[in-house]
Amino acid sequence: MTIYETIKAAVPVRQAAEHYGLRVNRNGMACCPFHNDRHPSLKLNEDYFYCFGCGAKGDVIDFVAKLFDLSNFEAAQRLAEDFGISTEPGQAVAAPHKTKRPHIRQFREDEMLCFRVLTDYLHLLEDWKVRYAPKTPEDKLDDRFVEACQMLDHIEYLADILTVGTLEERVALVDGLMKEGKVAFLQDYVARKKKEELHHEQRSSTEPIR
Repeated sequence: MTIYETIKAAVPVRQAAEHYGLRVNRNGMACCPFHNDRHPSLKLNEDYFYCFGCGAKGDVIDFVAKLFDLSNFEAAQRLAEDFGISTEPGQAVAAPHKTKRPHIRQFREDEMLCFRVLTDYLHLLEDWKVRYAPKTPEDKLDDRFVEACQMLDHIEYLADILTVGTLEERVALVDGLMKEGKVAFLQDYVARKKKEELHHEQRSSTEPIR
């Protein structure tokens, strides 16, 4: 069996979704993580998922690849590591470990929170680096442009750890971010800056053209 066949035979889509922090109701429905979903529109079965809102669909490998922005091979490797599945040729497919311990489930939820906050900040920085870049060498540097230049590579590095890092690296990063309150601070900071941007755009659109 290939690594893809091994993973798909061992890990149901619903179990993977719950493992990575999604709350699935008894009907197999959850709020879709691939769009701004306020009401559960993602259907999770044993072998596939389908979103009635955005149309996202696929198997367990497709789900993890889309969730963490990975290639299919990277997604299969992550599933194998997270569920303790051997992908060595000639070895029987082991049943995935069922994580019933509360602290394991809490880690998955914390990891997803950290990933969402970091990627939100990353997208904000990417926007600032383009939007507030100086037009001429004489222009005064905007504070947001400076922040983007200083922080972009570091935040991208942290997001990469949560995407393709080893389990030990991800645990260490999540533990540090959660214990020091950095995630909560960053989440509030990003939300505040987005509101400021929106308020500024609304004011600009209502000001008369001179």
